[in-house]
Amino acid sequence: MHHEHHVTSSETIRDIVIGMSDGLTVPFALAAGLSGAISSSGLVVTAGIAEIVAGSIAMGLGGYLAGKTEADHYQSELQREYNEVERLPEQEKAEVREVFADFGLSESLQIQIADEMAKDKDKWVDFMMRYELGLEKPQANRATKSATTIGVSYIVGGIIPLSPYLCISNAHIALYYSCVITLICLFVFGYFKSKMTGQPVFTGAIKVMVTGALAAAAAFGMAKLINGR
Repeated sequence: MHHEHHVTSSETIRDIVIGMSDGLTVPFALAAGLSGAISSSGLVVTAGIAEIVAGSIAMGLGGYLAGKTEADHYQSELQREYNEVERLPEQEKAEVREVFADFGLSESLQIQIADEMAKDKDKWVDFMMRYELGLEKPQANRATKSATTIGVSYIVGGIIPLSPYLCISNAHIALYYSCVITLICLFVFGYFKSKMTGQPVFTGAIKVMVTGALAAAAAFGMAKLINGR
């Protein structure tokens, strides 16, 4: 028997990708920049943790607002569709027929389907939401789940580049270990991200790793430039 494999929970995966990608990159760049200016790992850790806390809250809030906006938009359009099938049933039937006309069905079959669908207002509206407007009903508590997933993913990603600074007191030495660990994690993250989204895995992994490396290098170079050494 043939089994088709599709990515499930795409919204959760998207939130993890958003949180992890920024969580790995931003604290890594911050730590690299600070390492170019100071030698104390303690200061890097303090600043890094503060950034992770602030970043996870900001990213989580952004995810919450995006999810809330999506849910509010869906409810607004849902109410509008209910009003239209109540006030303008013939016009809505015509729109149903247009959808099935695009599928290549005969005119008589279009009329029959539209008439049958009109007998169940809930299914009729659901059909219009999906195929006329292209809107899917958001998951329950989507905004809260999105905020939590993005925030936690950001924290997990942010701890990785800071971990060497927790063990090594010299920030310059800790930076080398942080670079190795973080770049490996960025490569692995990019690999799985590309695999889940159907992109070329090696190319995607390299892109993610290079992006993180460039951000860290820019921050480090700027710190060196400002300090004149």
